[in-house]
Amino acid sequence: MNLWMHRRRPVPRAHTAVVQARMQNDILSSLRHLSDDELVARVKSLAARERDATALLVAHLAELDTRDVHLRAGYGSLFAYCRDALALSEHEAYNRIEAARAARRFPVILERLAEGSVNLTTVRLLAPHLTPDNYRGVLESARGKRKSEVEEIVAKLSPRPDVPPSIRKLPETRPASLSPLAPLDSSAPLAPALPTLPLPPPASSAGVTPLAPDRYKLQLTIGGETLEKLRLAKDMLRHAVPSGDDAAILDRALTALLADLARKKFAAASQPRLSRGTAPGSRHIPAEVKRVVWLRDLGRCAFVGTNAQRCTERGFLEFHHVRPYAAGGGATVENVQLRCRRHNDYEARVYFGHGSSKRRGGFVPPTRSGTSSSPDTAPLPSSGTRCSGSPACRT
Repeated sequence: MNLWMHRRRPVPRAHTAVVQARMQNDILSSLRHLSDDELVARVKSLAARERDATALLVAHLAELDTRDVHLRAGYGSLFAYCRDALALSEHEAYNRIEAARAARRFPVILERLAEGSVNLTTVRLLAPHLTPDNYRGVLESARGKRKSEVEEIVAKLSPRPDVPPSIRKLPETRPASLSPLAPLDSSAPLAPALPTLPLPPPASSAGVTPLAPDRYKLQLTIGGETLEKLRLAKDMLRHAVPSGDDAAILDRALTALLADLARKKFAAASQPRLSRGTAPGSRHIPAEVKRVVWLRDLGRCAFVGTNAQRCTERGFLEFHHVRPYAAGGGATVENVQLRCRRHNDYEARVYFGHGSSKRRGGFVPPTRSGTSSSPDTAPLPSSGTRCSGSPACRT
């Protein structure tokens, strides 16, 4: 028997890629048939398994860091081994190595990672400041905190001095150009123009870094006109702020801006006038209602989910009719709440049906039995909970 004839042929890479793509499409197709509850349950289960796997990987890296395995494998550092042999991104490798080295000193970190009370970024930020005396209290204070909140904990553990104010001009960014190596021949056909090389993405417009308790470093990029306004404000405030301190000027400017925005957003006034009321059928929300609603909802989206989670958005807020205007809802304090733009649109889609959020006029939504109802008895969206202004809703 010729064994060469029966040797398995290698599977082409293209065929493998097609099979993998087909499997991924099958997975995505199967998920579309899940109910919301089933999908959420699976997502939570997968997130828990991922946390367990992360804690196990960190524990193994902690042991690997004590051996010369990566050196024998030809890698100059554990970082290079994680990046190249384990196919981790540079950020993933750095976070996991720092967490592994901290877990070797304080093994309780592995338990916290598995339960999700802290994440890898939190451990990386706190690791240099953990001691045998404070590690339990510090890790507990960071439970469930976001990165910016963890940075404030670090600022309390290791305060830094204030940074001096500074203004410098940034270098001009010019597109890269290729200089010709030889003069062009006018008789020769012109080659297609080379595409302009893309400029590097601009840096973040503003960055806030905690330095110490209630002390922050603010770094941002401004234009020439804004700089001239800052200088003019310094000159005009010399009698009140002789030092021309940039922080004091910025604080006064923001105070004035907030007062102006309060007047425009919810008609704030030191001596508000009596409301004239609203004409029948008008969509207008009286200034008195806006003031009460804004203060009651604390300038924040008042949508409360089915799990009692209140939305935390404070940007792009809109005054929302709990019972829609099209269904006879009035512009009263009881019927108006703050909503972020996404939740305002979401509730409209839930109430009027998908694709009907921009419908205007006297639309009467169907009841649960499928029949029409009058505006006074029209059902409210059942996907969320009203925030009544109680302490539970304010959190």
